[in-house]
Amino acid sequence: MLKKPNDSAESKDLQRVKAIAKETRSETLARLHASSNGLSSKQAEKNREEYGSNEIASNKHDSKLRFLAEAFITPFTLVLLVLATLSLCTDYIFVPAGQKDLSTVLIMVTMVLISGITSFIQNVKSSNAVNSLLKMVSVTTDIIRDGKDQEIPTDQVVVGDVIRLAAGDLVPADMRLLSSKDLFCSSSSLNGESSPVEKIASKRPIIGQDRDYLDYPNILYEGTTIVSGSGRGVVFATGSHTMFGKLAHDIARNDVKNTSFDVGIKNISKLLITMTAIIAPLVFIINGLTKGNWIDALIFAIATAVGLTPEMLPVIVTTNLVKGSIEMSKHGTIVKKMNSIQNFGSADVLCTDKTGTLTQDKVVLERHYDLNLRETSKILELGYLNSYYQTGMKNLIDKAIIEAAGDELDVNEIQRDYNKIDEIPFDFSRRRMSVVIENSDREHGEHLLVTKGAAEEMMAVSNRVEVDGQILALTPERKQKVMAKINDMNDDGLRVIMLGYKPNPAPVGEFSTKDESNLILCGFLAFLDPPKESAKNALAKLKHDGINVKILTGDNEAVTRTVGLQVGLNVDTVYSGADLDGKNPQELAKMVEECNIFVKLSPEDKTKIINLLKQNGHTVGYMGDGINDAPAMKAADVSISVDTAVDIAKESADIILLHKDLNVLEKGVRIGRKVFGNTMKYIKITLSSNFGNILSILVASSFLPFLPMLPLQLLILDLLYGTSCLSLPFDTMSDEYLKQPRTWSTKKLPKFMFYFGPTSSVFDIVTFALLYFIICPKLVGGNFNAISPAQQVAFIALFHTGWFIESLWTQEMVIHALRDRHLPFIGQHATYAVILATFGAGIIGTLLPFSGVAGALKFGPMPLSYMWIILGILILYILLTTIVKHFYLKGEKFLI
Repeated sequence: MLKKPNDSAESKDLQRVKAIAKETRSETLARLHASSNGLSSKQAEKNREEYGSNEIASNKHDSKLRFLAEAFITPFTLVLLVLATLSLCTDYIFVPAGQKDLSTVLIMVTMVLISGITSFIQNVKSSNAVNSLLKMVSVTTDIIRDGKDQEIPTDQVVVGDVIRLAAGDLVPADMRLLSSKDLFCSSSSLNGESSPVEKIASKRPIIGQDRDYLDYPNILYEGTTIVSGSGRGVVFATGSHTMFGKLAHDIARNDVKNTSFDVGIKNISKLLITMTAIIAPLVFIINGLTKGNWIDALIFAIATAVGLTPEMLPVIVTTNLVKGSIEMSKHGTIVKKMNSIQNFGSADVLCTDKTGTLTQDKVVLERHYDLNLRETSKILELGYLNSYYQTGMKNLIDKAIIEAAGDELDVNEIQRDYNKIDEIPFDFSRRRMSVVIENSDREHGEHLLVTKGAAEEMMAVSNRVEVDGQILALTPERKQKVMAKINDMNDDGLRVIMLGYKPNPAPVGEFSTKDESNLILCGFLAFLDPPKESAKNALAKLKHDGINVKILTGDNEAVTRTVGLQVGLNVDTVYSGADLDGKNPQELAKMVEECNIFVKLSPEDKTKIINLLKQNGHTVGYMGDGINDAPAMKAADVSISVDTAVDIAKESADIILLHKDLNVLEKGVRIGRKVFGNTMKYIKITLSSNFGNILSILVASSFLPFLPMLPLQLLILDLLYGTSCLSLPFDTMSDEYLKQPRTWSTKKLPKFMFYFGPTSSVFDIVTFALLYFIICPKLVGGNFNAISPAQQVAFIALFHTGWFIESLWTQEMVIHALRDRHLPFIGQHATYAVILATFGAGIIGTLLPFSGVAGALKFGPMPLSYMWIILGILILYILLTTIVKHFYLKGEKFLI
């Protein structure tokens, strides 16, 4: 709920609202230099330049400048720049003229440019791809532009535009109403009130009672939802100048949910900070004490800290998400909010309404009975009057009634005979709606209140029945007979609503829900809502993929049971919204687990169920397309809608389906899991690999009389490995992986690191021993302590080269060893992109000591025969990793 500003500190925007609310329509149009016939395109462009676009300013707005800053301001690049500055001082500025050397500085700057430019290009590409996808689905507004009605994206709305409003619309900007007809709105996003209120263009706030600007009767604010009726208004504020933009920046339209993936990344950051805070000082102290050069020890400790950081994570996550979005779009699934893909893939519960999802998106009026179950045109005529004259969202039931009446009745004559006086819009607590009509026949001229709604709710406001032309009291016995007939029709799979009327209703003030009393029940409207042929197969696939589907509907139990049986759902346990009332938290937690069908739910009930499931540890998806679905969609971990949904549903959705079909959803879920898997693959493998390197560095630093690797070499190693990991978004995940939802958790990450990090360290230590005691002494001509200083320099260069090559290849091979639980290259293999990237990085790293930059990097001439040793180490490493995987999976269900 928004906090209202103090009168003493009123903003100019609020002052403008108060002034406009008190003006006449003509005065407001004159103030805005607008016309009731709307703007021309030319004038709209001028107004956009003068008042700004209809977008709420946000620091999160994607811009090339922001991408550039994010690309170059990373721990990796910052450390490189620090090292480059130190190297500039020690190798160039503070050395004699003949010894000046800029090669190390140039290499570091080149690495900064490579890393930064790669990240920048990828982020720009990603942003462009996302924007292209979002253009496929946009919320539009009915604007009068150039003298005609046009559907224009809401971000194109400008001050002075005249907008037509109808049920289901989301108000795109702050507006002054010019005209209204039974216009009921929900401003829950602004004031927290769920009950719709009527807005009337001709009313103005009463002087002295005008402090509560959110209740002004002639003003509509951005974020308001039109529940029923129609209206027309002129825009006086857009973007950040709206009350929504000014006072509710935290719930702005582009706000992204804090997904479980976001939480996971934060937890990883905490873990890395903790490890860095322990390991980096330890490396610094050990090397300072054992080598005596504290400056070199500091630089090496900083480089080690960078080596522990998965610096390519932002690029890989973004690439993964965009690739997944594009792939989803090919299957009819548009991703509005990128991070939601992670939750989409990890969802294990899907809540959905049945109409249009499990059933065909078309309802047929099968029967229009009086209370004796006889077909009669009077019942159809009353149903038609109610559905035709209501200005709320004409749902499938209303469309079916109007269509049937068009086939069986002379609707033109009905429209001539009856005029609409007023209406009482539908809401989800009353579960009924009414219209007040006038018979234009001079002999009658009566007013008639016609109401349709759910059976129990209709009986609650009725006291009489019409049977065979007689008006009788609605006794308990007659109630039982009526309900028995409804239950019989429900058992046949028919959805039944009841009709009632009241002649010459006396309005209580203006017509309101209080007038829905003492009604005369007169008949039934029975609808057939057959299940989709694909629904049963789609539900079976979702179940096979570990997703439990729960039906959350406002319909009754009998109809929902019938549909549930037809599509293969377990219907043994069914709870209604009333069953949830009065239960303690433990009882509710149990109820939502044991039941898959919930009936007669209000929007608040749906939201309660979703929150309970989340509290039970589930990742919950919700699929909806109506006004009543918006609260539940906001509560869910991932919200799904369809392109044909009302504006508020599309605006609330994270993911939009171009086809309302669970088969499309199932494909999207598998793609989401693939994205999730490839992201986790990078995080787990990289952290364990880097952890292994750090352990090796600690061991080597404790026993070697020199640094185990130079800081620059360590950073190049990290850059080569990180660059090869950019191929991981193009890898595949096994069918076995895609069958089950995977929730994001960092709890088991330390265990993964402690299993597989030391595995690589074993071979690093073996390599250290081979290099220090056998290979380097043989190549240089003696043990390290027994040779000359010049030979020691050569010894160190060879050692660094040998470990650099071995460490790079083991890091590249660990990708293949840990990407799947089976034996690499035999039981499983990566895509060609990953194979090319990993082997390519290994080959490039191997060739560096033989290239022109070998001297600058201080590499030594390692003989080619050393590669046979590396090959042997890699084979043994893969075998040992496979054995460790076997023991790891004894205690864990999943590897990645």
